[in-house]
Amino acid sequence: MDTNTINLPKLYDEAQDFMPLFGTDYIEFYVSNSKQAAHFYKTAFGFQDLAYSGLETGMSDRESYVLVQDKIRIVLTSPLKSGTDIGKHIDAHGDGVKVVALWVPDATKAYDEAIKRGAKHYMSPVEEKDNHGSVVRSGIYTYGETVHIFVERDEYKGIFLPGYKEWKTTFNPSPVGLQYVDHMVGNVELGEMMTWCNFYKEVLGFAQIVSFDDKDISTEYTALMSKVMSNGNGRIKFPINEPADGKKKSQIEEYLDFYEGPGVQHIAVATDDIIGTVRELQSRGIEFLRVPDNYYDVLLDRVGEIDEDIAPLRELGILVDRDDEGYLLQIFTKPIEPRPTLFFEIIQRKGATSFGKGNFQALFEAIEREQELRGTL
Repeated sequence: MDTNTINLPKLYDEAQDFMPLFGTDYIEFYVSNSKQAAHFYKTAFGFQDLAYSGLETGMSDRESYVLVQDKIRIVLTSPLKSGTDIGKHIDAHGDGVKVVALWVPDATKAYDEAIKRGAKHYMSPVEEKDNHGSVVRSGIYTYGETVHIFVERDEYKGIFLPGYKEWKTTFNPSPVGLQYVDHMVGNVELGEMMTWCNFYKEVLGFAQIVSFDDKDISTEYTALMSKVMSNGNGRIKFPINEPADGKKKSQIEEYLDFYEGPGVQHIAVATDDIIGTVRELQSRGIEFLRVPDNYYDVLLDRVGEIDEDIAPLRELGILVDRDDEGYLLQIFTKPIEPRPTLFFEIIQRKGATSFGKGNFQALFEAIEREQELRGTL
């Protein structure tokens, strides 16, 4: 589970932690083939075996593999029969994020507070037990079919959750240096960004810490608007994107078309050595977006002195931006699914608390080049 906290600007003080929320507990993906997806995340991203649930554990309708890397836990779940809700979700959206689970001290209170403030019910509080103790979970819907599950696990000493057993194989490629979830970005329809920003403010007690409009994130052809919502301790940050008017179809519209609704666009995961992490990911077959090489000709003029040499940043395509607190380094994978939907961001913060505003123009142009190749711009 994610317990990382960065230096927080004063805006975080506006958040009201009436639940409270400690961090990201796990992220669950609904995928068509969980066994093969687990192999991919191990091989390409360096995740390690953790837990399993399926026929051997008494689960008759689904199979789940749980993988871990430092404080990041992902669950990969597939249906074992036709006609299930999981299968219908995959049929509609393709492989993607279904659950963003939040670690809380009291899952019943968190659920009651959320429902009282207008959240849509997903899962009533339920206590789950085995020989290792008990866990209480509850859940609410957020945008689209995505859900937040509140996880209370102080009384549990098992490997993951009741109903799971330890999963060990002989194949565990080394980690690549991913440490924790920095933020997760949601894409919603035109005109719905403020609806969901207000949801996080009113239902979960978040505060808006950053806002970008189409003047910040645009090219000649496309644009988007985004607001970043955070809980009070800064461990959970959810930027919310919506499309803005443009001459052609933006990346947000492309996502909404292919995901067939709102959902998690990308997951930003932190490292303390982005050069080493990205080099290793590239060697394992992960493809990244590339900005034009001349981006690096004026990089130091724009961001000032940095600790890293420019040469490996240029070689790998890593972007740099600075704010009042420091600077950050970031890079974005190409979509990792057949549909141009979900992707990952690799980020290293060196004091910065922002999200790379200075890179938006170059990044947007790189995304448009990919859209043009796909024929979806």
